[in-house]
Amino acid sequence: MAQPTTSILCTDLGFDWPDGTTVLDGFHLAVGPGRTGLIGLNGAGKSTLLRLLAGELTPASGTVRVGGELGYLPQDLTLDTTQRVDEALGIRAAREALHAIESGDTDERHYAAVGDDWDVEERARATLDRLGLARLDLDRTTGELSGGEAVLLHLAALLLRRPDVLLLDEPTNNLDRHARSLLYEAVASWHGVMVIVSHDRELLQHVDQIADLRAGSVTWYGGNFADYERTVAAQQETAERLVRVAEADVQRQKRDLIEARTKLERSASYGKKRSESRNDPKIISGKLKRQAQETAGRVRGMHTERLTEAKERLTAAEEAVRDDAEIRIDLPRTAVPAGRTVLNLDHVRLPYGTRAHLELRGPERVALVGRNGSGKSTLLRAVAGEIGPLEGEISTPVPLRHLPQRLDLLDDGLTVVGNVKSYAPAADDNAIRARLARFQFRGGRADQLAGTLSGGERFRATLAALLLADPPPQLLMLDEPTNNLDLASVRQLTQALAAYRGALIVASHDLPFLRGLGITRWLELDGELRTIDPM
Repeated sequence: MAQPTTSILCTDLGFDWPDGTTVLDGFHLAVGPGRTGLIGLNGAGKSTLLRLLAGELTPASGTVRVGGELGYLPQDLTLDTTQRVDEALGIRAAREALHAIESGDTDERHYAAVGDDWDVEERARATLDRLGLARLDLDRTTGELSGGEAVLLHLAALLLRRPDVLLLDEPTNNLDRHARSLLYEAVASWHGVMVIVSHDRELLQHVDQIADLRAGSVTWYGGNFADYERTVAAQQETAERLVRVAEADVQRQKRDLIEARTKLERSASYGKKRSESRNDPKIISGKLKRQAQETAGRVRGMHTERLTEAKERLTAAEEAVRDDAEIRIDLPRTAVPAGRTVLNLDHVRLPYGTRAHLELRGPERVALVGRNGSGKSTLLRAVAGEIGPLEGEISTPVPLRHLPQRLDLLDDGLTVVGNVKSYAPAADDNAIRARLARFQFRGGRADQLAGTLSGGERFRATLAALLLADPPPQLLMLDEPTNNLDLASVRQLTQALAAYRGALIVASHDLPFLRGLGITRWLELDGELRTIDPM
């Protein structure tokens, strides 16, 4: 009898947060072998779904079935820094038993601990080497690992287990370019069921299908992310054309209804005058009036029904157009003249050995790249005046703003309007609200407390506060801005930065994002800051 295909099956799944917020209701999902990229807007429930699949959360209703052994790499990974590397890999007991057997101890417990995994050490070292962690000693603790190395170590542990189903939640967050390339290779060579939640477009090029989670249901697209973009673009072009056709039909039906009413009113007036001129008996004139009213009612009803149907077609057409709202702003006050100096690093030495000598003039767009731990965030913090240099001088003769990796610039107790006003105290509320509308905070949304915002909303509010600040920033620095952003938010960020006219420094490992910014200079930090060829 054939074995069932390893798969994930969710049936009529429901989940609510303790505050009553519904995430999933009557949700269905079936995933078979292959690599699936799970995408969707922030707050759509992607990470929640993975936690339900992994058993970390319990559904309020419905069932979750996973065929085979499951491995799960969470987005917010915590690593016990007192653990040894072999313990983090899950092979410490097998190693100790193997060493005991090699030393002559024939206790059956050791053989049971090893099982069939006699090459566990060799496999572990090969896996670590494959993920760029060959330097790690299996007997050492994990305390010295960077955030990116911790992610790769956890992935190595999962690969060693060889699970049938592997769930990865934003696995490339905090990984530098080299580490990302290693993870891409691991994903590309995976056999089995894999579900990846990610905004990393390069990673999504390695999947076999895309699952788009929207409004509590999944739409499937065959192929990788580039195939998905082409399909969605074609669908949106068709949907927008149908909207235009439906809008024209609504206007036509409105005109037809007005013309029909006008004709009926003229006809009724003419009939009344004719009846009066002939001096028709009341019974006859009353009958003619009722007949005219019945005819008018039928005509009006027909045209009203046609208008209603046209409006319904327009609503259906509009619903087919994605509402991943765009940010459309104009920021003329951020403009910088071509020859103006915006930043000067004069033989600067920073903590951890970083050295930098640099001058930026005019509205340059600079990409700052480098391995994790190379000092990119430290350099940006020094330019922002948050830390001082050990040697040299830093000069920033223009207004600047710094968006750190952690979106902690907002006051959770203030509204969106209040937060923006704290950066531009002289601006009146109406002006702030008008400009916030361009960042998709319209009406009551602008009065939300910052502490209640979703991740994507919080990012837009923070970006609005920085770009609408007074004085407006003529040097803007962003540190890994696309971490934890959904694909729509990344597009919105790119749109906002297209309107920015000042000098820009962006530290990022997201090459597609950087390439979309019109970068004019690429800088790499590896002990020293140096100019490199475009990537």
